[in-house]
Amino acid sequence: MKLLKSLYINNFFFYALLGVVGLFVLAFIFPALYNATWYVVLILLTFLVLDVLILFFTKNGIEGIRMMSEKLSNGDENEIKVNIKNYYTFPISVQLIDEIPFQFQVRNFGIKQKIKASSEKEIQYYLRPTERGEYYFGNLNVYVSSPLFLISRRFQFDNQRMVPTYPSYIQLRKYSLMAFSNNLFQYGIKKIRRIGHTMEFEQIKEYNQGDDIRTLNWKATAKKNALMVNQFQDEKSQSVYMIIDKGRVMKMPFNGLSLLDYAINATLVLSNVILKKQDKAGMLTFSKKVENRVFAERRASQMHKILETLYNIKTDFFESDFSRLYTDIKKNINQRSLIVLYTNFETMDGLHRQLPYLKGIAKNHLLVVVFFNNTELNQLINKKAENIQEVYDKVIAEKFSFEKRLIVNELKKYGIYSVLTQPENLTLDTINKYLEIKARGIL
Repeated sequence: MKLLKSLYINNFFFYALLGVVGLFVLAFIFPALYNATWYVVLILLTFLVLDVLILFFTKNGIEGIRMMSEKLSNGDENEIKVNIKNYYTFPISVQLIDEIPFQFQVRNFGIKQKIKASSEKEIQYYLRPTERGEYYFGNLNVYVSSPLFLISRRFQFDNQRMVPTYPSYIQLRKYSLMAFSNNLFQYGIKKIRRIGHTMEFEQIKEYNQGDDIRTLNWKATAKKNALMVNQFQDEKSQSVYMIIDKGRVMKMPFNGLSLLDYAINATLVLSNVILKKQDKAGMLTFSKKVENRVFAERRASQMHKILETLYNIKTDFFESDFSRLYTDIKKNINQRSLIVLYTNFETMDGLHRQLPYLKGIAKNHLLVVVFFNNTELNQLINKKAENIQEVYDKVIAEKFSFEKRLIVNELKKYGIYSVLTQPENLTLDTINKYLEIKARGIL
């Protein structure tokens, strides 16, 4: 009974059987074929029995194991490896059917490979999750066929496991050194000349040739009877807060990933860059209320704290309450900070409803509003209209695109910085804006 559960007839056998039926039909016309057809049947059955024997004679013909990281990276292609060892003394054909998590909605998963006798092979495939959470992998099923290819034997390996999907740590690794690379342009990061001076006093020292004479300290010079200068160092440990809007405007999907998850991935990467630049990174989220708060600090454990907080963000996509956000910032963020606000405005009316609160935040902090270009509208604008309906659609799309540019100008009017970006470029554009602000010393 156990043998029957793991035995599967291949299509090749049915094709051979169909050929035998055809020979029997021809035997009615050519009787000489009748006896020969029975010989073919006998040979086919002999090969079938032989195929069963050679596949099932070895108890453990193969060994399979799934290898993957302890967590998946949201929005990225994650490599999954399956190692299969062949203990048979002949080459085999295998079909790998992995029970991947239901979130991927893949119903025709199957990978076919050939493995040489007494050897092993590593099979790779990739999965791209589009939402955070727990993903459950089932068993690993491997169907093995001999060179006769009449039947398959199923081997099932208990590789059931739960793998959490975290914000994009693959992007985190990718961009971690970009801000410090000598060749930033290859990554899309702009190298910006520092034109401002944000300096902290460090000490008074004796003048050496090459020191800036503008830093001469005349009082100390008079006391010491020698030229003395003030020594400064770049100001560090400035606070940067990333604020993520969890409201309904962030529910819109692009390439399977919501705007919220794009913002979460960008927050993780930007936090790492901020900490490497010796600044303090913090974050919070809001919709109906403010939550998921991580106070801006520069500790060794800060990245882990931010990662876990981002992973656990949950939302029902309610209407966002900017008045509550303004009140919370005024109460809890006392030091002047850089605030990167991830949200989305589609119209000027939508902006004007929240503008008083944005202006209130910008009075005490350096505010950067990050919102999104609708890439599908851009495709519609660039497409040639071929009928009246497409002309109407194109005009409306151009109106919305124009309103996005008006929003940028409106924010600039009140001293609020902005980043209008496509979702796929969000991480690069926010890193660029942060580095620009650091380079210009405007915080």
